[in-house]
Amino acid sequence: MGVLDAVAARVAGGVTVEFRPSGSSMVPLIRSRQPVRVTPVDPAKLEVGDIVLARVAGTVYLHLVSAVDPARKRVQISNNRGRVNGWTSHARVFGICVAVDGAPRAGAEAKTVQGRTGRAETGQGETG
Repeated sequence: MGVLDAVAARVAGGVTVEFRPSGSSMVPLIRSRQPVRVTPVDPAKLEVGDIVLARVAGTVYLHLVSAVDPARKRVQISNNRGRVNGWTSHARVFGICVAVDGAPRAGAEAKTVQGRTGRAETGQGETG
């Protein structure tokens, strides 16, 4: 189990988690090792451009929502370099990134559900 799997499990359990993902697939929105805060989300409220923690085809990513399909209750996940990871169901979207390096992400807080606050034990994870 990878770091993002552990973070996803905590967020799915209702905990807001702060950690430092590594990787370059989300630059310039998230730079490697930049602190992020991810909070449980109401997937029905997601829009294109939101950054979410989601499982796609067995892998957990901190990536962008690139398309929404409300009728089928699913979203398409992509990185910030044009690579589409695939579609995933609302049940596999664990959280939304509400802050990057302490700066709030516009509109993200309105899509959250209440939970507890915590920090990832490892403090690291890959953006994918």
